[in-house]
Amino acid sequence: MSTARAERLVNLVLALLSTRQYLPAERIRGIVPGYADAASTEAFLRMFERDKAELRELGIPLETGTHSAFDPEGYRIARRDYELGDIDLAPDEATAVALAARLWDSPDLTGQAHGALVKLRAAGVEVDDRAHAMVEPRVHTEPAFAPLLAAVQAGRTVRFDYRRSDSPERRTRTLEPWGVVSWRGRWYVVGHDRDRAAPRCFRLSRISGEVVTTGERAAVRRPEDVNLLDFVVGTSVSDDGSPATTARLWLAEGRAAGIRRHARVLERRTVDGQDGDVVELELHYPEGAADWIAGHGPDVAVLAPDVLAKAVVDRLERVAAAGGGMR
Repeated sequence: MSTARAERLVNLVLALLSTRQYLPAERIRGIVPGYADAASTEAFLRMFERDKAELRELGIPLETGTHSAFDPEGYRIARRDYELGDIDLAPDEATAVALAARLWDSPDLTGQAHGALVKLRAAGVEVDDRAHAMVEPRVHTEPAFAPLLAAVQAGRTVRFDYRRSDSPERRTRTLEPWGVVSWRGRWYVVGHDRDRAAPRCFRLSRISGEVVTTGERAAVRRPEDVNLLDFVVGTSVSDDGSPATTARLWLAEGRAAGIRRHARVLERRTVDGQDGDVVELELHYPEGAADWIAGHGPDVAVLAPDVLAKAVVDRLERVAAAGGGMR
């Protein structure tokens, strides 16, 4: 969005908020800076229609109406619908908000999270940001994360250089992005690959250089029947062509829901007096899966393969040696 248009939209919002009456279009043209430069009435109306659509997309509630049968249709913004209502968070909810704000290890998102905390405090909400003394989570994002997420939100095509795991060669990819998801500590972008004319996912850590946005806004739409996480996990979409490893795990009854979503139950089994299920799932990146599985603690036990079981045990032993702290 250009600076001139952004300023015009802000001025339009301020004008519609400051009046209790419905302002007709011609009145708005005369009092809102930016509209007077329109070459004609038709040009102004086209500009005004675009601005109204933009405000509605941003969630700003425009009201239309008249004060009498003799008045032309006008516009206003009701403060009761626009202003933020009272915020009442319980102490544990406020702590969760503070913890979430500390979660992102990314300059692009850290600023937004901090801004959210400032707004909450301004609204009178006591936010305990000392919760990190108990646990210090971090979600690391790649440099490509912010431009890809912006492209998804804008519905625009992207182009970037990508390196496969089995080759140092970098190839340019053109993608219609549907979304960015995290799976086992790694970030992926999913979308329609124009070069292959098929859906594909790409690991963000293998994107090099700048992510270039092309095409018109709102030109890319995610298919309604596509589950992004299932797409990444699915065996048919492994971008680097690495063979899948079949793993068998024991899951405590009613636990490890994140693993259960992607696994197939083979049988019931009791381990150390606790009921559970033996499940099977395909893993393209066993090394990364070890961190994911170890995070479930005693609710999950790896039955096969041995290399994955040893990797998980090693991680749990390191946590125990550190006194049970989580970093």
